[in-house]
Amino acid sequence: MNDVIEHPFINGVLPHLLTVAGFMLAVFLIARLMSEKRQPGNTFAWLLGIILIPYVGVPLYLLFGGRKLRRLMAKKIRVFPTLPGPEVIPATCTHRPIAQTVIGAGGSPPIAGNDVRLLTDGEQTFHEWEECIRSAVHHIHITTFILSRDATGKRIIKLLAKRAREGVKVRLLLDAVGCMFISRGFVAPITQAGGEVEWFMPVFHFATRGSANLRNHRKIAVFDHTTAIVGGHNIATEYMGPTKRKNRWADFGARLEGPAAVLLNDVFMADWCFASHQSPETMRAEISADLSCRARGNGELQVIASGPDVVGDPLYEGLLSMVQAAEQSLVIITPYFIPDEVLLRSLVVKVRSGCAITLVIPRKSNHPITDFARKHYLRELHQAGVQVKLFGPGMMHCKATIVDNCIGLFGSANFDLRSMFVNFEIGVLVHSAPEVAAMSVWAQTVIDSCQDYQPAKPHRFRFLNSLTEDLSRLLAPLL
Repeated sequence: MNDVIEHPFINGVLPHLLTVAGFMLAVFLIARLMSEKRQPGNTFAWLLGIILIPYVGVPLYLLFGGRKLRRLMAKKIRVFPTLPGPEVIPATCTHRPIAQTVIGAGGSPPIAGNDVRLLTDGEQTFHEWEECIRSAVHHIHITTFILSRDATGKRIIKLLAKRAREGVKVRLLLDAVGCMFISRGFVAPITQAGGEVEWFMPVFHFATRGSANLRNHRKIAVFDHTTAIVGGHNIATEYMGPTKRKNRWADFGARLEGPAAVLLNDVFMADWCFASHQSPETMRAEISADLSCRARGNGELQVIASGPDVVGDPLYEGLLSMVQAAEQSLVIITPYFIPDEVLLRSLVVKVRSGCAITLVIPRKSNHPITDFARKHYLRELHQAGVQVKLFGPGMMHCKATIVDNCIGLFGSANFDLRSMFVNFEIGVLVHSAPEVAAMSVWAQTVIDSCQDYQPAKPHRFRFLNSLTEDLSRLLAPLL
């Protein structure tokens, strides 16, 4: 029989000290949580985790809990996209309530003079990427949430390295969580060729501790400050590639030319300077105002940056304004649907007022827990009269909202709490009629390929299924 060494401190005092320390830490975290003025559901979910399962809740909150970390964000350039010179053509839609709502919440005003080319499939998107990279003369600025080590990722890296060797200034910004499996060796061809690669908010870096929850979900590519590609596509075979692929995800974006590309480049520069510690003045000096602010078309666009580096919540308030402004029709296309109570009630009230609302979601997404969490919202909206459409087979990653076929929104943000209140996101509000009409035609093709949603029949294991659904919904604010 082994002897057990007993020590008064280890067996008596230490457990008491650990208990007191844990209690004080929990009190501190709860006080910090309450001071952040989160959505009530988000606050409640974290409180339950910290109080009921502190051994799990406390570490998770320390790692993922912060929304807008004030001291950290004080080091980052506040994002308010602006043109380096006078506006080329003033937009005619600035009087509209939706545009004014976005401006009042911290977004930039609409700007005219843009050419818009919608990207509705992965092959077209990839060919546009390659064409823009090959034709760039001065700069290539890319930020992405996911860069994969697959054939698409390798081909883009190889092409970027080739352009860097040819003297084009290549900058690639990767989110540290979305690209956690990408080593520096994988992107070394770019840096060896003279390009630059940076990681946004490394999770375990001392200088950015506590920022794992603040992810850069923006997908922006800007070429020579005059052309930009923005939307939901990441750099991976699931999203795009040179040839058609059976199980490729459906996604949506646009190629923009004109002043809007300059505004998107301004957002990129803010993110890049934060990650690289480079001077924004140096980067802005590279831009030729005469070249980049030239009108290229008739599209009126409003670039909306959203996240901890924006004073307000322009994307959320813009979406809320779109729902409230809808009179005849409202189409929402999103891969993940977890609204807050305000947006949910607004949709219910709007459909009961006679507005035709169509919600398009994938039949089965790539995140099962979000599918469980959405069930309650889908049932409630379906009962209120919302037409819920299920896309499939296959995953749909498109993000778009269209109001009365006269104003549209697309970008990187999902219709969930994480995109609305936590992530760094980018959106483009489309005000001009021809471009919105094109979005409406695309949206109708998506709707026509879907099936009607039907509430699930009572499950054999109803209690277990209901418990799983309720737990997922309770944790929805954390997703």
